[in-house]
Amino acid sequence: MNITEAKQALDKVIIKARVHLYKPIQVAEILYRDRVEKDINLSDLQSYRNTSKKWRDIICIKFLGRTSTSSARYQDDVFNDNAIPPRVLVALGKENREKKGIVEAYIYRKFSERFSQMSSGNAYCLSHDKSNFQLDEFLALFWNEPGLRRSIDKIYEIIVYSLFSALVEAIEVTVEVSMNPAKLDILKEFEDFAQRVIQLTPAQNKIKMPARINRVGVTNAADRGLDMWANFGLAIQIKHLSLTEELAENIVTSVSADRIVIVCKDSEQKLIVSLLNQIGWKSKIQSIVTESDLLHWYEKALRGKYSKTIGHKVLNNLSDEIKVEFPASDNIEFMKFYKQRGYNRLENKVWNQSSR
Repeated sequence: MNITEAKQALDKVIIKARVHLYKPIQVAEILYRDRVEKDINLSDLQSYRNTSKKWRDIICIKFLGRTSTSSARYQDDVFNDNAIPPRVLVALGKENREKKGIVEAYIYRKFSERFSQMSSGNAYCLSHDKSNFQLDEFLALFWNEPGLRRSIDKIYEIIVYSLFSALVEAIEVTVEVSMNPAKLDILKEFEDFAQRVIQLTPAQNKIKMPARINRVGVTNAADRGLDMWANFGLAIQIKHLSLTEELAENIVTSVSADRIVIVCKDSEQKLIVSLLNQIGWKSKIQSIVTESDLLHWYEKALRGKYSKTIGHKVLNNLSDEIKVEFPASDNIEFMKFYKQRGYNRLENKVWNQSSR
């Protein structure tokens, strides 16, 4: 394989990657190991297949504060024939060694650019208040930027959480946990369990607590499973992409809750209802919230009758969750790492397959 084809394969993986760029970082660390330690054979996948995840995770923990939570199978997809198989790595490795890490530097520049783009979302939150924040404008920042579009599911999750959590708090919803007095003997028998797990005792057989909505914080590569849960028995699944019958069934069967709220685009609502009816799961769906609902509720929360109580909390939630989800790393620390590896010395050497 020539370097032009290899670079095209790498660019394809970078473009398709979600904002955290786990797979491109793994490629960069394989190439770094090959160039510096010289203890792997790029044509032999088994010499780096598993250990390269550890090399990647060291970088991800340092600058992202997290590692990939996707299945092992999905993570291994980086080595598929349509991604970066050994023959591509061999070509990239030759180029990388000859040009003193130029492919690594290229990947890490892309990583830095991606997080600079993400910071525009947080900058919008910080530069707008409840008088001029527009949810559709905020979403457009991510829809219109190819590098961020792959992570739009996380953005939807954040905007839903920011609003729902603020409203539940503003309404001061409480949850009561109580026991059947007729079962007092069982409670006494398992008093240590009841006190430590349920926080009930024979003397206190009822407790009240604030209602809360919590983000699970993980959406895997298949975009399925639980996104948020509430301590009052509600599960929330964010679904902004096209829903198939298989995915609809996966969503419901992977969430062990009897009350599920699905958040989706307006154009998907009828299809979702139809699919859920077909697979017999409609009874488990409490409601379907559309993007129009979110726009309407955000408008009321930010500029409606109770905006003084709710608006500031919604925007604070939004900004805080973006920082948590996309920490963008400490730029000073990242630049220190970038310089330590000598990538800054290659910035004037644009990596181009025709420059050989």
